[in-house]
Amino acid sequence: MSADHQRRNRAFWDSDADAYQAAHSRQLERNPMAWGVWSVPESELGVLGDVAGRDVLELGCGAAQWSIALAAAGARPVGLDQSAAHLRHARTQRERAAVELPLVLATGEAVPLRDESFDIVFCDHGAMSFCDPDRIVPEVARLLRPGGLLVFNKAAILLYLTYDQERDRQGRKLRAPYFGMRLVDLGEGTIDFQIPYGEWIRLFRRHGFAIEDLVELRPPAGATTTYDDFAPYKWARRWPAEEIWKVRKQ
Repeated sequence: MSADHQRRNRAFWDSDADAYQAAHSRQLERNPMAWGVWSVPESELGVLGDVAGRDVLELGCGAAQWSIALAAAGARPVGLDQSAAHLRHARTQRERAAVELPLVLATGEAVPLRDESFDIVFCDHGAMSFCDPDRIVPEVARLLRPGGLLVFNKAAILLYLTYDQERDRQGRKLRAPYFGMRLVDLGEGTIDFQIPYGEWIRLFRRHGFAIEDLVELRPPAGATTTYDDFAPYKWARRWPAEEIWKVRKQ
């Protein structure tokens, strides 16, 4: 892991893991198979499809609440994270749930697993947000079997375009250029990747993916979240703060 963004992100998540789990584990464990900061249930969205009997890789599993729930639903999950501290929490959760769940310490840009090992690769604000798209998309293509799914939730680019850094709050005006956006560093520890929609589409096509859906998440009416610093609820009810890409390897 020689790239600067990998070192920065790993250091942040290692230092923040205990605080993160203390703040969010109750929400994550209450709704383990749910998407985004407002926990929109997978049972409503259905983006993963039938997971029973499927080999599934979670890229950026954290404490592996998602993967543990998938194991209980009959999948064969593997959890990957670049943070040893988060995987320590994942081992605790795995033992508590008494499920079979291999855990891998690695970056999503270089996964130490065999070609065509998985039917589904997914993450919910995981490695697809913190890895270089030009590196992680071909890596996912390598790991997926023909017909396999890549499904990932990330912050919508609009969230960054309208962020008012001077006032440290979400705004309603465009404040950053859309064209040329790639690295986002708000000084809060992580380096995130954002690229325009056209670049995502061309990147997927270049590596043999067909786009099946783009789900712009909207918090349910009256929803609450422990991630209250992500985006204001009223803002996210009007504009997309999160988006789920669903693409299939041809």
